[in-house]
Amino acid sequence: MDKEGLMREAIRLSEENVRNGGGPFGAVIARDGEIVATGVNRVTSENDPTSHAEINAIRAAGRILGTFDLSGCEIYSSCEPCPMCLGAIYWAHLDRLYFGNDKKNAAEIGFDDAFIYKELSLKPSDRALKASRLLPGEAVRAFREWSSKDDKIAY
Repeated sequence: MDKEGLMREAIRLSEENVRNGGGPFGAVIARDGEIVATGVNRVTSENDPTSHAEINAIRAAGRILGTFDLSGCEIYSSCEPCPMCLGAIYWAHLDRLYFGNDKKNAAEIGFDDAFIYKELSLKPSDRALKASRLLPGEAVRAFREWSSKDDKIAY
């Protein structure tokens, strides 16, 4: 399937999800023009704020391909990903992102990520969600153990 066909599938999924009571977001992960996995927004149906289309597609692709490294795959999203999804796309090592609507279009219908993007640029102590380090001397033990582990799988 060509790029436009893959994007049309992401858009079709987003429209179908709206008709089924979900949010207006769909995503497709493909490798060599073949669909590997799809996802739709299930935030309200699953009561899970992380159940975004891109996250669900990444989770499904990882299960299907048996790997957390989705190099060699591309993601087609009906909308420019939010900061959480964009981070997941980077962590998954997807080769390319295509999107239909942009974040301005999303803001126009009430999905405004500008606040989160702004917050990410601030020091943790200056964010609306107050954050403080707690017990760093104890927390570092797991990092030390990980660093000395010979059989770890790096990611």
